Amino acid sequence: MDPIKSPNVVWHNTSVNRDARARVLGQKSAVIWFTGLSGSGKSTIANALEQRINQAGKLSYLLDGDNVRMGLCSDLGFSESDRKENNRRVAHVARLLWDANVLTLVSFISPFREEREISRNLIGTDFIEVFVDTPLAICETRDPKGLYVKARKGEIAQFTGISSPYEPPEHPEITLHTDKEKIEESLERIMKLLAEKGYL
Repeated sequence: MDPIKSPNVVWHNTSVNRDARARVLGQKSAVIWFTGLSGSGKSTIANALEQRINQAGKLSYLLDGDNVRMGLCSDLGFSESDRKENNRRVAHVARLLWDANVLTLVSFISPFREEREISRNLIGTDFIEVFVDTPLAICETRDPKGLYVKARKGEIAQFTGISSPYEPPEHPEITLHTDKEKIEESLERIMKLLAEKGYL
């Protein structure tokens, strides 16, 4: 689904810019984009990371795939075009939060490289792609919502990893292996990266 374009719609620069908001909040913003299969551990790690960021005294917001689909994207299904539109909308919401100088966490399967690159291009150097690289077999054993079982039975069409492809990132900023490392280990690696880049 292409975004609506009109010659009558013009971007307006506001009087208070990102630098001014940064001075008020005393922080630098980034978009930390978690991608991986369903059941890989994205939401668990993203939620734990937001807690750590909050404890560090920084303002953050977590955009979770299911939560966004209950409101902003409730009109979309799960066809390839709808999933692309879902990611496009979330990328623009993430950019608005980034512009407000909020440390923004995004937890989405986001299966297609092209859509993740759109997000990266919107944010620039403050985009941090976190690939939660968990094998499909492990994700299926977790299956917290029973989705893989339904997909294997043919009850869910276009399910990522089963009947629809997942395109892993080629150059993520960080790769996590939740089948090999504990959550705390994954968190420490992300926190270290955020500190090195000056976000914490």
